[in-house]
Amino acid sequence: MTALVWLQYALYFAILVLAAVPLGRYIARVYEGQDGIARRVLGPVERGIYRLAGIRADEETSWKQYALCLLAFNLVGALFVYLIQRFQGYLPFNPTHLPGVRPEIAFNTAVSFTTNTNWQAYGGETTMSHFTQMAGLTVQNFLSASTGMAVAITLARGFARRSTATVGSFWVDLTRGTLYVLLPLSLFLAGLLVSQGVVQTFDSSATVSLVEPQVDASGQMITEQILPLGPVASQVAIKQLGTNGGGYFNTNSAHPFENPTPFSNFLELMAILLIPAALCFTFGAMVRSPRHGWILLATMLALLVPLVVLCAATEYGGNPALVGLGLDQAAGNMEGKEVRFGTATSALWATVTTASSNGSVNSMHDSFTPLGGLAPMWLIQLGEVAFGGVGSGLYGLLMFAVIAVFIAGLMVGRTPEFLGKKLDAYEMKMASLVILIPSAAVLVGTAMACLLPDVAAAAPNPGPHGFSEILYAFSSAANNNGSAFAGLDAGGRFYTVALGICMLIGRYWVIVPVLAVAGSLARKPVVPPSAGTLPTDTPLFVVLLVGTVLLVGALTFIPALALGPIVEHLRFAVAAGGVP
Repeated sequence: MTALVWLQYALYFAILVLAAVPLGRYIARVYEGQDGIARRVLGPVERGIYRLAGIRADEETSWKQYALCLLAFNLVGALFVYLIQRFQGYLPFNPTHLPGVRPEIAFNTAVSFTTNTNWQAYGGETTMSHFTQMAGLTVQNFLSASTGMAVAITLARGFARRSTATVGSFWVDLTRGTLYVLLPLSLFLAGLLVSQGVVQTFDSSATVSLVEPQVDASGQMITEQILPLGPVASQVAIKQLGTNGGGYFNTNSAHPFENPTPFSNFLELMAILLIPAALCFTFGAMVRSPRHGWILLATMLALLVPLVVLCAATEYGGNPALVGLGLDQAAGNMEGKEVRFGTATSALWATVTTASSNGSVNSMHDSFTPLGGLAPMWLIQLGEVAFGGVGSGLYGLLMFAVIAVFIAGLMVGRTPEFLGKKLDAYEMKMASLVILIPSAAVLVGTAMACLLPDVAAAAPNPGPHGFSEILYAFSSAANNNGSAFAGLDAGGRFYTVALGICMLIGRYWVIVPVLAVAGSLARKPVVPPSAGTLPTDTPLFVVLLVGTVLLVGALTFIPALALGPIVEHLRFAVAAGGVP
């Protein structure tokens, strides 16, 4: 790795933090209903939405009612997306006359986009019409992201409020997150992406002449190529800002119509982490402790940056399996990577997209070296808390903070406290469910897939790499990431159904316990700090929190990783003569 690579990474994270601080404070003002320029401009639209929906902005609910509203809304959204896909052939904006989507693919896709996972078991340009992409998938990109933000804001209210039975209104939180945060940012980013060449049109395709005519298998000369088009920029903007990740095209952000230039690549990379990073400062502002926002951000960076370096270093080292072929690997392992991005940016994207539950790709993770592929896989398996999805990363890390504080309280023999709220067995049980349920879904799903011969055959690569493809798929689904190792054929009935179930488990069996914790904390009074209170706004707490996340991740997944990328790396090292 050169000094230029280190400078590129340093500039990326520095600009990210500089942009996240004011955005985080703005988001806090949005959810607290404070007056500002945005509210003066968009306030009439917000009030009009409430009148049409019959909602009172000042009417709040308990956490159970909040959860019921959230689940009902998401269920309706999933059914809507499913029906759009099934009846796609009869709906407008279908210039290529694509038929309705198969039931299992429609189920998998509806669940995927509703849960903010965006796992794709289909090729976008050959499966989904313009209408399905816009009215179904893009709409859910907004609403699933806004749902995650609403849950994070509710948990922040739980810490901030004192002795109250209400946690807010889901409908108000959903509206404000979409109207004041996601829509303006998406419009701005979409405009920038169009300026870089990302397509935005209702045309179905364009026919171009080949610079070098080719001969097909039957011996006929091919002189033209049909390029699929569509309303791409509008979907790409929210797919990145909302940590959704689903691509308009099959090759996702490696496609030149989604990500044509190094500058568009930088913009999309920045968009992936922008809101998750900003929500740290939103939390600090809402609990009236800005230092806690910096502590959460420092924890996320401490988890992500070392794995960025690991991935980049191993990819720059080249692929040991190709050494004997005499290939020039001076630029690193370039298999599966776009030349216009190179090794450094591809490694940064691979780790950022898996750290954030975004899941979009600008290179193929299946072609990474074993340790290069381990880095993004383990970032997913850590629970998507560094930086995690929009909202989900924040509330996931706060659940780890609850456990870290509880462990520290046991060590000193005192009732644990976090932000003035005493943490009891109830909060620990809920936090444990948040962490353990997705992990169980990953391991159980992987074991089932490996035990069924026909299902295991969907991973054509033999040995540990095939196992890594299966493990990555279930890790991605259960943690709502959506990326894949790409060698796995996940379009069969078992994977579409099993991964769909894992997405539901990883989303809603986490959200409900988080809301339960928010309701429990909101009912509690604030306890003044004492001499025995553990400070949670110091670098020492960052160390404790990072250690907790890593310990849980290691105990849960290191045995499985040892069967996949770790043993594959050792086999490569032995073949290259690196291990006696």
